Amino acid sequence: MIYNLAEWLEITYDIPLMGLFKYITFRAGLAIVLSLIVSMLFGGRIIEKLRALQVGETVRDLGLAGQKKKEGTPTMGGVMIILSILVPCLLLADLSNVYVILMILATVWMGAIGFVDDYIKVFKKNKDGLSGWFKVIGQVVLGIIVAVTMLLSDEMVVRLDYDEAVNNGYNIVETVEVEQDDVVIKYAYVKSTLTNIPFLKDKRFSYDQVLFFLGDNAERFVWVIFIPIVIFIVTAVSNAANLTDGLDGLATGVSGIIAATLLVFCYVSGNSIAAEYLGVYFLPGSGELVVFTACFLGACIGFLWHNSFPAAVFMGDTGSLALGGIIGALAVLIRKEWLIPILCGIFVIENLSVILQVGYFKYTKRKYGEGRRVLKMSPLHHHYQKTGMSEVKIVTRFWIVGILLAVMTILTLKIR
Repeated sequence: MIYNLAEWLEITYDIPLMGLFKYITFRAGLAIVLSLIVSMLFGGRIIEKLRALQVGETVRDLGLAGQKKKEGTPTMGGVMIILSILVPCLLLADLSNVYVILMILATVWMGAIGFVDDYIKVFKKNKDGLSGWFKVIGQVVLGIIVAVTMLLSDEMVVRLDYDEAVNNGYNIVETVEVEQDDVVIKYAYVKSTLTNIPFLKDKRFSYDQVLFFLGDNAERFVWVIFIPIVIFIVTAVSNAANLTDGLDGLATGVSGIIAATLLVFCYVSGNSIAAEYLGVYFLPGSGELVVFTACFLGACIGFLWHNSFPAAVFMGDTGSLALGGIIGALAVLIRKEWLIPILCGIFVIENLSVILQVGYFKYTKRKYGEGRRVLKMSPLHHHYQKTGMSEVKIVTRFWIVGILLAVMTILTLKIR
């Protein structure tokens, strides 16, 4: 809103100050500040309102240190995260941009699913909450929307050298000429499922290559493999973030680290000079995601103000499902989904710890008649709690590992 208003004021009344809003970096910085202000100004009021409504956490006794002290702590605090993302985004982002529209949709959609789940748990006193199948269906629908939009929208394209696009038979949507050092270079905006592969330089990969056996029909049927992959990514990351939300500040802090990293990648992918220099795909129009991701980063930091140990509020599924859905969708949109195993390493390990624990327990029960465990408890953070490690130390160490993984992810821009 402010972005469009500033554009109109600059054109109509020639107000120089309004020109600042043309710069994505300025709006991104302002977005972080506004997200923090929303979290800090309204966070306390929201927490008090949740207390008044007796929206408290019900804690099952799992024999974990300090667990019962959390009983009654307000939950559904993910509402604060969603507000802290949407308010500055609606004010500062270009709302006609398809990338921004998709991310706003992802935020509201996943937040709504989590809210319904929390509502059933808290107000209907049903500990199981929303049926797992309904959650999965919601995640699948979001994955389909993201994938289909990427396949069909002419606003979501990749820039390639014109000759390369023609020689390889890419579907050219538009051609542009750019003058660089007194030389005019011709580029093509192409519709393709091209994506960046870590560590490989000048290696083009698109998902239709998997269907090579279909020959000329591979691109026509690429949706058969692309849509399920996007669904899997969105669903897996969303559920993994949900599993990670088990200690004060853990999921919030890790998500903030991931958001800061994605902010770098959004800037690189949306800046033609940076993208060409670093050898990643330039995605015209994706630069607006810098503003959205800045809102996301500010929301995570702002919520951490209230959620750090000892937490004054828990995000609930309202927040955790939204965080994971945002991260998964964002990585796919900027074509960095192959970096998720590194960037979201904490989420991946937490998820795998549950799969390993459950799988091994069932296997040993069938084989020996008695289930055995690999870990003292899953997810992994609870295993460390069972060993006697303090909650603060576990969270801090997970953050440190998250920062290490984030740096490694950024280094993939240069390690080719």
